[in-house]
Amino acid sequence: MSDQPWTIERICGALGSPTLSQCFLGEINKAPAHELLHVFAKWERIAKDTVAAVERGREIAAAEARGEEPPGEWIDVTDRVLADAARIRSRGAA
Repeated sequence: MSDQPWTIERICGALGSPTLSQCFLGEINKAPAHELLHVFAKWERIAKDTVAAVERGREIAAAEARGEEPPGEWIDVTDRVLADAARIRSRGAA
C-alpha cells in the first residue's frame, strides 16, 4: 500500500467505481465545515478497505493460478448457505 497521503482525488481513484466516487464527492461537497473531517475519514476508510480487498483478491487469484490453495483461513459455510436457500424457497421466494 502506498505511503502517499489520502486526498479527495486518491480516494476517488481507490474506490474503483464511478458511482461510488460520485457518492463520495456528493457527500464531501455537501458536508458542513464541521463535518468535513468526519466525512473524509469515513470515505478514507472505505477506500483503504477497497484497496485491501483488491490486493487480497489478486493474491488469491495468483495462488489459484499457480494451482495452490488460496492463502488464509477459510471456513466452509456451504451447508449453512444451502439451508438458508431451502428455508427461503420454502417461503415461496423465487
